[in-house]
Amino acid sequence: MVELMLVAAVGLLIGGIIGSVVPFVPAGLVSLAGVWSYVVFGSQPVGPLAVASLTLAGLAAVVFEHFAGPIAARASGASTEVTVASAVGGALMLFVLGPIGIVVGAVGTVLLLELWRGTDPRQAIRRSLYTAVGVLASTVLQILLTLSILVGFVLFVVV
Repeated sequence: MVELMLVAAVGLLIGGIIGSVVPFVPAGLVSLAGVWSYVVFGSQPVGPLAVASLTLAGLAAVVFEHFAGPIAARASGASTEVTVASAVGGALMLFVLGPIGIVVGAVGTVLLLELWRGTDPRQAIRRSLYTAVGVLASTVLQILLTLSILVGFVLFVVV
């Protein structure tokens, strides 16, 4: 007979993968909920190395989900103020344009603020493109991390 807590945990882990591409679903946190619900309430013990590695992967997904675009903007040479503003711009535009608003808001904020600050237009465009790549890459990283959490969980717990 299949254990109910195992089914719930795997359901949450699948929800984490889906949450990687669905707005307003915190993919990393949902995956962490799946892991930790089984660690706390499951019938089989999960080793500390497995728990630590799955937890670190979940925390990495959380960080990439929220900060990949601004980190990319900062890596391209944008100031701290522009970086923070890009995170706010992406979050605000999400409510206006939906999921594409995250990209439009973050990239547009970097571009406009860099031009407003007198940055060379080529440099401003380069920095905004870095931001776009960072935002889009964060989705790919979230999918890979949450998928690896599911696979790791199945290997550590089920197999």
